[in-house]
Amino acid sequence: MEVPADPRARRLFGGSARALGDLAAGPFRADRDRIVGSPFFARLNGVTQVISPGGSGLLVHNRLTHSLKVAQVARAVAERLTADPAHRDLLEKLGGCDPDVVEAAALAHDLGHPPFGHLGERVLDRLARQRLGLADGFEGNAQSYRIVTSTEIRGAATTGLDLTAAVRAAMLKYPWTRLDHPDPHPRHLDPAPRGAAAPPDDPESGSVKFGAYRTELDDLRQAREPFAGRIPDWQQTPEASVMDTADDIAYAIHDVEDFYRVGVLQQGAVAAELMAWQREYGHLRSITASALEAAGRRPGAAIERLRRQLHRKDAWIADDDAFAAAVEHVREELVEGLLALPFDGSIEAEQYVARFSARWSTRFVEAITVTPEPDVRSGYVQLDRAQWHEVQVLKFVHHRFVLARPDLALHQRGQARLLGTLVEALWEWLLDPEEESRLPRRLHDLVELAEAELHPRTPDRIGRARGRAIVDFVAQLTDGQAVAMLDALSGRSGALWTDAFVL
Repeated sequence: MEVPADPRARRLFGGSARALGDLAAGPFRADRDRIVGSPFFARLNGVTQVISPGGSGLLVHNRLTHSLKVAQVARAVAERLTADPAHRDLLEKLGGCDPDVVEAAALAHDLGHPPFGHLGERVLDRLARQRLGLADGFEGNAQSYRIVTSTEIRGAATTGLDLTAAVRAAMLKYPWTRLDHPDPHPRHLDPAPRGAAAPPDDPESGSVKFGAYRTELDDLRQAREPFAGRIPDWQQTPEASVMDTADDIAYAIHDVEDFYRVGVLQQGAVAAELMAWQREYGHLRSITASALEAAGRRPGAAIERLRRQLHRKDAWIADDDAFAAAVEHVREELVEGLLALPFDGSIEAEQYVARFSARWSTRFVEAITVTPEPDVRSGYVQLDRAQWHEVQVLKFVHHRFVLARPDLALHQRGQARLLGTLVEALWEWLLDPEEESRLPRRLHDLVELAEAELHPRTPDRIGRARGRAIVDFVAQLTDGQAVAMLDALSGRSGALWTDAFVL
């Protein structure tokens, strides 16, 4: 197969491996098929989005259903923008916006998420850096990119899914490494792009969010080559910007759905917060930051802190009138609408949820525009000011009334301890010379892959390879597999032969 003339369609390995539909569907649609056919995509059915499906007793979103909905929204946005001549011409100048590309990138964007959602991501990053000595640590987006370029095996001669440059570039929400690419690194910009800043308590650790580890840097550069000279090195491609915006939309809407279904999002608490801020806005706006912090959980104080945070971080779009209108719209739609009747599992209740989601999805998709000169903290594709504020308020609702709950914290502390114990147990297993022949084959292969990626003169090359292999291995487990593996390693499982499914 000849390498396509279009540089956006260039593959890492020249397209030598072919997937179902490669011949007829075109290179970008073929990428979609490759992603959907990957076992890493299938495993997302067992990975937590926010609420563990096993703990809820109800059908709630997992990483797989979330990815499908992000893909649905992303394709709708791309089709709408490319149907408008004004947007289409600008997008072409910026490198293009193909609906198949944004759909494929949306399907792939969460492949690297580890067990237990964002909690697992934070725990694995801490363990990778502090326990395993990996400067790059762990990041879900970078792990997704590693999977499609390095650790997913596709055919005898191909490592990774051999995706086109356009789709790999569209996966890069954060098109930089943790510490040193591009140069100057975007964390040094003022303000820094969203996600690029280093944590205040550890400025030497690099960006909080990043799109690739150093081991995949050559792949990142090749993916971005078709966009050189069109967009800054640290800026998302238009297709990545569509995917990122779609992810925000799906997160804002569908997580609220889940919290309502499970019954943890209560009308009274949400109403008290929003209405107290509306009633006392003048007073809350006038008090000092220390006085606001001292107000603690007093209704209205948390959302006033959100208003101030938006001005501090996103002054390019933050607007008090738009914020107040967003609070009112969310109050009407959520407090007086969705939350007015408790979810009882009936067909009527399901229809009510579906109408709520459809209204918000349509509202957001129709409010997306393209700008030729985005702010550093935005992308070329962005929501209008009013809808951008509504997304922030919806996200605030589930951060405030679900993620901050002590009972969820209790559950997550147990999951964090489980991951720490699992990593430690695997490390000890790798260090046992008598057990080398009995290591899980996948873990053994990942050690060899990681060792081959490192320069022969890398300090503690074997140790670093083992550390990266453990991170890769744990990150590819589902929630249930992580629990089952620790049970087996701790001697608590009596199911000898059926435990092999996690190996």
